[in-house]
Amino acid sequence: MERNLKNVLIISFGFLLLFTAYGGLQSLQSSLHSEEGLGVASLSVLYAALILSSMFLPPILIKKLGCKWTIAGSMCCYIAFSLGNFYASWYTLIPTSVILGLGGAPLWSAKCTYLTIAGNSYAEKAGKDGKDIINQYFGVFFLIFQSAGIWGNLISSLIFSQASNKVEISEEDLACCGAYDCMADNTNTTGSAEPSNSLIYTLLGIYTASGVLAVLLIAIFLDQIKSEQAETEKEKLETPSFWSTFLATFQHLKDKRQCLLIPLTMYSGFEQGFLSGDYTKTYVTCALGIHYVGYVMICFSAVNSLCSLLFGRISQFTGRKLLFALAAVANIACIIALLLWKPHPKQLAVFFVFPALWGLSDSIWQTQTNGLYGILFEKHKEAAFANYRLWESLGYVIAYAYSTKLQVYIKLYILLSVLVLSMVTYGAVEYIEAKRSPGTPTATKKENVGPHTQETPM
Repeated sequence: MERNLKNVLIISFGFLLLFTAYGGLQSLQSSLHSEEGLGVASLSVLYAALILSSMFLPPILIKKLGCKWTIAGSMCCYIAFSLGNFYASWYTLIPTSVILGLGGAPLWSAKCTYLTIAGNSYAEKAGKDGKDIINQYFGVFFLIFQSAGIWGNLISSLIFSQASNKVEISEEDLACCGAYDCMADNTNTTGSAEPSNSLIYTLLGIYTASGVLAVLLIAIFLDQIKSEQAETEKEKLETPSFWSTFLATFQHLKDKRQCLLIPLTMYSGFEQGFLSGDYTKTYVTCALGIHYVGYVMICFSAVNSLCSLLFGRISQFTGRKLLFALAAVANIACIIALLLWKPHPKQLAVFFVFPALWGLSDSIWQTQTNGLYGILFEKHKEAAFANYRLWESLGYVIAYAYSTKLQVYIKLYILLSVLVLSMVTYGAVEYIEAKRSPGTPTATKKENVGPHTQETPM
């Protein structure tokens, strides 16, 4: 097997194991730890810590440890969160949420940097276009990674199925489901009985073991990789100070293209937060019962995973603009339909149509936005991907912040507004790039004569 592809597969399966555990835990936080809002508070703290981490940690750790050990070390932060859930309290869950948040940004930045360098390395040897190889690598990664949602939800559903208890949902309760929800806690949250401590500990044990296996896979089998550019800079410069690295993330905002991509990046957090938080609660749990949430999210993850591979491969033929347009149209159609639809148990298939279309759109937002960052900011990958995680996390934080304060139809209008703004600013980025390209053919030819240095992430 080609060495770079082997490393891509190792990273992909490492993330699969890690996020099988974390994804399952994240979706259960509000249910398992509902007392005094501990579960929701832990997620809020987690994403706030992720924002702080995005500002300064990724460049420091990647330069100090390299991509491999940054990934392995950051994964240990996720294991700490799993351990904190065993005896959940404000004194265990909140600190471990902070630890996970601090490890999140370096993990994703190191992964993106690694795949970018690996893609360019192979493209240089094979005489192929770097961005096409990188898009394929990211497509393979997300094909495997996105299936974590399937396994995480399936594990929890199988374990908790012993405690499931279906209930009849009255027409009066159904009237409070959907976009115009009643903003009250009278939805069908009792769709399944509270699981016993033994079942909870069994689930947490499986999740913790999955995280440990992820760390071992990366530490033992992943090759260390270094970019010539990073090594050259490392020879010239001393280890950057906290403030210089902190400022580097924000100095990247001097690039007009980065500023224009902020709405698109934040929208990724908004749309994922809406599906996992609001759709599952006010549509699925309210009308069908909580025992259906896992199956709905499995549908989302399965479509997301398959489409990630598909779009990663066909992007070289269609171009990213057409794919972004497809994602926008699919999301807009879903938002309008969710505003008009009154969920009812007799329309069971419809509950799965929305997550399927959402999964199609999200696969494009994930693969193509990551790839766009790598293509546009090839000389400043670490700072660019740190910004990506920063703004996406801010989208999550905002979505969680108003989650319990607004009716669903208002959230849908907010989502629609952010999406429209995202497409306008993304179009401006493409316009800027189109104006640049004709004027720099000579420089491009010169760069292609020597070693291929273009680094284009997914």
